[in-house]
Order: sequence, then C-alpha cells, then structure tokens
Amino acid sequence: MKPNNYSKDFESEIIVKNSPIHGKGIFARCEIPSHSLVMVIRGEVISGYECEKREEENNNVYIFWNGDYYIDTVNTDKIKYINHDCNPNSEVQDRDDKTLNLVSKRIIYPGEEITMDYGYEEIYEDCSCLTCSTNK
Repeated sequence: MKPNNYSKDFESEIIVKNSPIHGKGIFARCEIPSHSLVMVIRGEVISGYECEKREEENNNVYIFWNGDYYIDTVNTDKIKYINHDCNPNSEVQDRDDKTLNLVSKRIIYPGEEITMDYGYEEIYEDCSCLTCSTNK
C-alpha cells in the first residue's frame, strides 16, 4: 500500500468543466503521474445518521465514507464533481479521520477527466459511464 501522506498534490491543476459522462466533471490540466496524490478530499465530517438524513432529505450525493465517519463534500469547489467510471483512473485511499486521498491509478493525461469507481451496487445495474457505454 502506498503511504497515505504525499509531499505534493495536483489540486491546483484540476479544473471543473462540462463532462461527457454526466453534468460537470473534474479534469487534469497537466499530466498526473501514476500513484500520485491528485487531491485531498476534505469536507464536513458527519455521522452515519447525518449522512442518511442528508441523502434522503436533501438528495445529497456528495458524501464519501471514511471508516466510522462520512465526509460531506457538497460545499467544495472540485471533488463533488468527480464522475463514476467502471474503469477509473483514480481511487480513494485512507488518509486520516477527517480527510481522504484521491490517488491516480495510472498516468492521467492533460485534458482527461478524472474518474473513480463509486463502489455501490446500484451504480452497476444501469451504468452509463464511458467504459460501459463503449462496451454495449
């Protein structure tokens, strides 16, 4: 397993723009090497109860699971726009109780959308990500 704290991230090189996958997405402005810290996932740390409440009452889908806690990223500028792909170029890794790491799984090229596997069963039932759309 890679270390959970990196000396540099690429968050300043990430932009939000319209996505061919869904709505808006996050894109690399420069090449991001494989196994590099793309960005630290930050937000409001909430309980499981509060997570369920926000998902049901506010249709909040911008929440990441972090062990016993959840990180609500609805008020962030970038990470809330990450889209799902069944063959993603990044993955979430543990960092600490209040944050997570988004790490590249392979080289991410300039202009490429940064994606992750959301990892919940409902997404796979009728998935329309770029990987699944290409394979249909």
